[in-house]
Amino acid sequence: MASTDERPRTLLLTGASRGIGHATVKRFAGAGWRVLTVSRQPFPGAACPWPGGERDHVQIDLVDLASIPAAVEDIRGRLDHGRLDALVNNAGISPKGAGGSRLGVLETDGETWMQVLSVNLISTALLARGLIGELERAGGAIVNVTSIAGTRVHPYAGVAYAASKAALAALTREMAHDFGPYGVRVNAIAPGEIATSMLSPGTEAIVEREIPMKRLGTTAEVAETIYFLCTPASSYVNGAEVHINGGQHV
Repeated sequence: MASTDERPRTLLLTGASRGIGHATVKRFAGAGWRVLTVSRQPFPGAACPWPGGERDHVQIDLVDLASIPAAVEDIRGRLDHGRLDALVNNAGISPKGAGGSRLGVLETDGETWMQVLSVNLISTALLARGLIGELERAGGAIVNVTSIAGTRVHPYAGVAYAASKAALAALTREMAHDFGPYGVRVNAIAPGEIATSMLSPGTEAIVEREIPMKRLGTTAEVAETIYFLCTPASSYVNGAEVHINGGQHV
């Protein structure tokens, strides 16, 4: 579980530039954590007013799996005392067709498959593998961000995205099994319809038809669950996938 000592704790978060990632940075920074962020975009400056944000940002495109070892070395060099308390794998891409249409099996080519799997799945395993020593020293935790689309056909999420998220749930179980002996817990969260810029037109109909709570979730609600899974409050939770969807999955 995450360390209970008084030293500053450190989070590494991928996909930090908007939505759930942005809210997660604010939640952890507000609790006094140092936050290292990873995204393919440069640090967005004044839009991210947390301490040390620009200094603690690593720009990397996770599509390029060959660049991950160098990125791991960069991250390792930034850590205090070689410890990483939490790794949150939030980066994800969901390609769309013309006019924002869903890409099904017939519309998805091999290049798109490889891009989505690289970012949403394989980079997650490689980052965790590369930083297992730092996570072990801290008694750290990993949280992978899956999706409700990993368990059901979604009207807007494409086939590559859905398959990658289903695989990420399986990877979470495998990581929990492999990393548990090192004192590192691994869990996942599966958001449903969350109010972010990624929502597709027509989501309102899903809310009314499928969600018992009859509203969208907020990024702050998702960030709060991530925070719980990275702290001692969840010290015996390992290998779980937490649904955050207002009951949409029932």
